[in-house]
Amino acid sequence: MQLNMKNVKIGFIGAGAMATALAKGIVSSGLMQIEQIRAYDIKKEALDKFSNSTGAGIADNPEELVSWANTILLAIKPAHVGDALRLLKNLPPTTLVISIVAGVSTQKIERNLIDGIRVVRVMPNTPLLVKSGASAYCGGKNATNEDEVLVGKIFSSAGIAFALPESMLDAVTGLSGSGPAFIYLVIEALSDGGVAAGLPRNIATRLAAQTVMGAGKMVLETGLHPGELKDMVTSPAGTTIEGVAKLEKEGIRTAFIDAVRAAAKRSCELGELKN
Repeated sequence: MQLNMKNVKIGFIGAGAMATALAKGIVSSGLMQIEQIRAYDIKKEALDKFSNSTGAGIADNPEELVSWANTILLAIKPAHVGDALRLLKNLPPTTLVISIVAGVSTQKIERNLIDGIRVVRVMPNTPLLVKSGASAYCGGKNATNEDEVLVGKIFSSAGIAFALPESMLDAVTGLSGSGPAFIYLVIEALSDGGVAAGLPRNIATRLAAQTVMGAGKMVLETGLHPGELKDMVTSPAGTTIEGVAKLEKEGIRTAFIDAVRAAAKRSCELGELKN
């Protein structure tokens, strides 16, 4: 589907790190021009930082932003969503609302805005800050295919993005939303292992981080199953199979599966409290 991106004007409600990273990704990918992006935040220092980092315009108040934008992107903390929705109560029905607010359903946003409003919810993750995000998105009851294509393009500008049913977003939260924290633990543990084996800490940490990044890139770029890539490294009676055997003995697979399921379950519980 061909979109006329020249007509899109995105107004960010919230000008923090995620909003800044998205704005940079959108512009650096060539998807839009910086003149098509503005932001509003109750914190002046956040607005100034957003403007200085991106070159985008800012609005003095939400009314000014709403009157200018035809797409509103909610990039705020869950605790502030009620206040933000009250500010947007009289949005024109032609406005598209994109929300990256964790745990807040499309239904809740729709209930608090004008009838017929188009809403797309996105679950990104923090590596979006370095243009390596993993996002999933879903349209609300009034969202069009064009809306979802637009959102896919926006979030693909800073990583990868998949359209999924909203019922799967808790699983996405457990996997890619919480996953960076799990991988940071892996990097830290690998670094500790390197130090225990005699490496300096700074080198061990960089080697561990590069190893994780490289392994992920191998999965994405070769299209091979992770198990197949693992087998390519594990020579008969070699060093790697000894390490793999130890990890399997300690239940590494079960630990990661349980971590993702626990995080997904908690996401569902928090969503029910918010909605």
